[in-house]
Amino acid sequence: MVKHGDTIDSVFRKTALQYSEKVALIFQEKRITFSELDKQVDKIAGVLGDRGVGKGEMVIIYLPHMPEWVVIWLALQRIGAVAVPVTHFYGHEELGYIVQDCGAGTIFCSNKNIDQVLKASSKYRLASIIVVGDRAEFKKPPGMESTEIFALDDLLKGQSSPPPQVEIDGRDVAEIIYTGGTTGFPKGVPIKHVLFLDTINGTRKAVESIIPRTKAITVQGAPLNHILGQDLGLGSILSGDTLIILPKLDLDEFLFTVDKYQATTLFGTPTFFKMVLDHGKINDYSLKSVLYAVCAGEALPNETQKRWTEKVGRPLYSIYGATETCGLVSGVTVGEQAPPGTIGKIVPTKQVKLINPDTLEPVQVIEPGELLVSSENMVTAYWNKPEETSRHFIPLEDKIWYKTGDIVRMDEQGWLFFVDRSVDLIKHKGYRVAATRVEASLLKHPAVAECCAVGVLDGNVGEKIKAFVVLKKDVTVDELIKLCSESLATYEVPHYIEFRDTLPKSPVGKLLRKKLRDEERQKQNSADSHS
Repeated sequence: MVKHGDTIDSVFRKTALQYSEKVALIFQEKRITFSELDKQVDKIAGVLGDRGVGKGEMVIIYLPHMPEWVVIWLALQRIGAVAVPVTHFYGHEELGYIVQDCGAGTIFCSNKNIDQVLKASSKYRLASIIVVGDRAEFKKPPGMESTEIFALDDLLKGQSSPPPQVEIDGRDVAEIIYTGGTTGFPKGVPIKHVLFLDTINGTRKAVESIIPRTKAITVQGAPLNHILGQDLGLGSILSGDTLIILPKLDLDEFLFTVDKYQATTLFGTPTFFKMVLDHGKINDYSLKSVLYAVCAGEALPNETQKRWTEKVGRPLYSIYGATETCGLVSGVTVGEQAPPGTIGKIVPTKQVKLINPDTLEPVQVIEPGELLVSSENMVTAYWNKPEETSRHFIPLEDKIWYKTGDIVRMDEQGWLFFVDRSVDLIKHKGYRVAATRVEASLLKHPAVAECCAVGVLDGNVGEKIKAFVVLKKDVTVDELIKLCSESLATYEVPHYIEFRDTLPKSPVGKLLRKKLRDEERQKQNSADSHS
């Protein structure tokens, strides 16, 4: 239970003290006990304190999965700084935007992406760049004389002071997670200690009947910069369980790890679980130890759920949440019989409304409506985005509600079912891709007059990205794909590009994205009926 005044660091300290010799982390067969993890956290917290990083300061974690990621995140909580975790796939444009938006002065990166950091920092000044792992040879761009670059190993070899003693309140901001949306760049979601602890406590409590606390062995199946990855990953450590981190999500390594360490808990997107089931070597490994497998990020196909249950002998559970709600809004309680296609029932810490998105009036039972979410310690605003905040966080009945943009329906028993989304997001492999970002990248080419991006349903990855482009002059598809690859993350690059003479528009000139999406689905339905 989360107590008044608890912080992420206070909970971790208690856990590390109580289970000091228990294994907290496993990475490439290296085991780190809670005691060892606590000492590493203390060391990095001291190093950051010596570098002048204090309470409330923003620090970006721009790293692939490794133990240092977890240690740095916990160290920032110890000194009251604000962690800003971002995917290590981001290029310098996205990274530079986040540096400017949150005002970070320090960033942790690897030798593989320091070039992107240097490009970003040449425009948006960073005070300190700390490189984890071997520091690669590089040239500091002109104008960056004031930016200091360190290797973390060098800093740790020196004599550091104990972590600074700071007073941290449970309502202080612990981190800012950037999430995609319908605007061009991601929006920062500030998450308080108490909200984060409420979330992970509720998630862990839901499975205690089959996996007692401290007995879970969890394989990290979603990015640590993603709220799902944090809820079940970082939440695992704070609960006294063991977390296994994989450097990358290779299916053979994943299945080998589950089998070798007798993992009890798995999580990821429905697409990921389908890929596991489709893997040609799945029968070479045992999944008998898995007691709790859970997915989120997109709708779970009934066929995937059925196949998983037949293969493992236990259900694949579906949960629903958002970064803005700090994760879990609804889910299926372990052991409960759930109807096919549901995203679960509302968790105790959240309240919801289903409304007509145009009138904000409640809809009738069973009727679909936009999902609104509220909670006691909820996020109430985006970071530095007053206009976006006013659109997505609205006052109703003396409460602030987050407008999810998702259309759902609820039956008489309280089960929720996803219907559609009212915002133009493309869900590819569990990532939320803003169509406007894809379009903005394409429009950088002088040959492109206008364009529109939509999601095309795909059984393997959820949706693939298709762009419709009107040209001013000739250009090849390969040239446009190359342009997008230079300015977008790998998962945002279009899979298909179709040239058209015109694009459908409303009487006021607004692109009719839905019309293009519907056309693609009609083509797919027609193809399926003739196959």
